[in-house]
Amino acid sequence: MRIGIIGATGWLGSALGVRLLQQGVVAPEGLTLLNRSGEPGPYQAWPGVAFAPDLAALVRASDVVVIAVRPETWPELHLHAPDRLVISFMAGIGAAALGASGGRVLRAMPNAAADIGASWTPWWASDAVTPKDRDVTRRILSAIGTEEEIPCEDHIDLMTAVPGSGAAYPALMAQALAEYLIAQGLPEGTAWRAAGAVVSGGARLLEGDASRARDLLAAYLDYRGTTAAGLQAAETAGFSAAIRAAIKAAAQKSADMGR
Repeated sequence: MRIGIIGATGWLGSALGVRLLQQGVVAPEGLTLLNRSGEPGPYQAWPGVAFAPDLAALVRASDVVVIAVRPETWPELHLHAPDRLVISFMAGIGAAALGASGGRVLRAMPNAAADIGASWTPWWASDAVTPKDRDVTRRILSAIGTEEEIPCEDHIDLMTAVPGSGAAYPALMAQALAEYLIAQGLPEGTAWRAAGAVVSGGARLLEGDASRARDLLAAYLDYRGTTAAGLQAAETAGFSAAIRAAIKAAAQKSADMGR
């Protein structure tokens, strides 16, 4: 398998490229990279990896072309990749635009946990994508975590807003918790450790099956203790409504990028 990565030293491109090499999904000689700086970045440990001088050279050397650049970069790429599987990590750039490349288009939405091999990556495949392409995609995306095919391209915008946000919403919650504690006079280090106990430690109870959240919340509310009082106050203040508004805004931003 020959893979080319556009944006190979960006945060997603380097996470994918390095893990593909570490796990032996692709041999160094089978990986071709392209970036703006020309610097090898994290690939110095694999001297067999090739840096293409331009996009056309990367396409010639690749069976699979992964686009791991910001969506505003897309118009200047002028990608021509006939008979290639084109996997896009870009938010907002739809299959119609990507199809102008001549490739078999597949859109995927990894998140920041790709760097530690813990991304859950949803992906959607156009009609041109073959069963073999799907197998290749699963092998590639499994290098950065787990993957799941979704049936509707429109839902990629929602996936951009939710799993694509990575640690953003947990970070926002941690900041709110810590800042409140600091305002009450706790030392800053203590406040952040307390916030981490909620956001990082507590969330491990949902690891592997987030749907347990319903039962967990019901148990807290049924107990009618201090946490129940906090949950009720959060809902009264609009906590769930704020999350829904955030997702709606992020998904709309993703959709607007492609217009």
